[in-house]
Amino acid sequence: MDKIISVKDNIYWIGANDYETDIFEAIWPLPHGVSYNSYLIKDDKIAIIDTVKRNLIPSFIEKIRKIIGQQKTVDYLIINHMEPDHSGAIDVLRRLFPSIKVIGNAKTLEFLKNFYGLSGNEQTVTDGEVLSLGDHTLKFFLTPMVHWPETMMTYDQASRTLFSGDAFGGFGTLDGGIFDDEVDIDVFVEETRRYFSNIVGKYCGMVQKAFEKLAGLDIKTIAPTHGPVYRNNPKYILALYDKWSKQETERGVVIAFASMYGNTQKMIETIARTLAEEKVFKVKIHNVSKSHLSYIINDIWKYKGLVLGSCTYNMRLFPPMETLVTMLENDQIKNRVLGIVGSYTWSGGALSALQKFAEKSQCQLVEPKVEVRSSPTEEDLKKCELLGKAIAASL
Repeated sequence: MDKIISVKDNIYWIGANDYETDIFEAIWPLPHGVSYNSYLIKDDKIAIIDTVKRNLIPSFIEKIRKIIGQQKTVDYLIINHMEPDHSGAIDVLRRLFPSIKVIGNAKTLEFLKNFYGLSGNEQTVTDGEVLSLGDHTLKFFLTPMVHWPETMMTYDQASRTLFSGDAFGGFGTLDGGIFDDEVDIDVFVEETRRYFSNIVGKYCGMVQKAFEKLAGLDIKTIAPTHGPVYRNNPKYILALYDKWSKQETERGVVIAFASMYGNTQKMIETIARTLAEEKVFKVKIHNVSKSHLSYIINDIWKYKGLVLGSCTYNMRLFPPMETLVTMLENDQIKNRVLGIVGSYTWSGGALSALQKFAEKSQCQLVEPKVEVRSSPTEEDLKKCELLGKAIAASL
């Protein structure tokens, strides 16, 4: 998208859409692409806030030149986040504008040297420090581990715009519309929760600390580095982030299962049918061999109930299920109603591994735990029905 788009008076979106990258951070699928949002403030001093990924530099530079002209320079580069999808154009900017001053916190400038070997003409800012551009005054808020150690947010006091870095952003390109009142926000919310649950979710406590820092701000616009700019209803995304970072959920159940020959699947489908009979209408079933991890975790972040069912593979959890469980442990999943079922033929392993996960988690383990040898009997399936009823009653 080459058009110069005004966010507020003298604040411009100069980002880019990435339709080519299939996998974000070499792990998360991008079926709808992703945007890299960068912003330029034109005042007595000119400031750019974050940049774009390296493969999108030409259009990025062209937008800057269209706004400031060929003769003017850029005075400041504000780095809210050093991850390469936002810092990929820093070295080019420094060559094009030799006098540009890089603004970041101490950890940012350390990362700048580590990633690109760049140093010099820098200004280190601390929590609450301000920088005047003229009519616009920027105030910096350090928000470490949302989701890297150096992350910070920049608040423009004049326009009451919060440049939030990766916080409040999500997957998906900006196809024409860049504002929350120009896009199908429901689609972006799904992709924003998938981004949050998989990338930021481990740091929920730090997100809440960031909210404490931002509590006194009058925020009229939220401008993240991915996804839409929230100018119509910034409170909407703030409320969602608050909910997600508290791991608050809605009534529903996610069932993730691994089944090589259909026997564990019989157990899972029995549980799902029982949930429907118990009036639990939001049930999401994922075959861990087919559903990408990010979509499973996204649904788990949304719903209160969780059932994990796995066959045994070489005396341990089926590998994709093992990966899911490891990720849930890393994300410190909690406040869920949890049911577990497992199957084996000559050696157990699946159920005991799920039991260990349950003991580590801050989830409510619901009885009965069901373990089946080879193929479930009618008695085994009755236990699955009991488990489904117990989960429904606990939601």
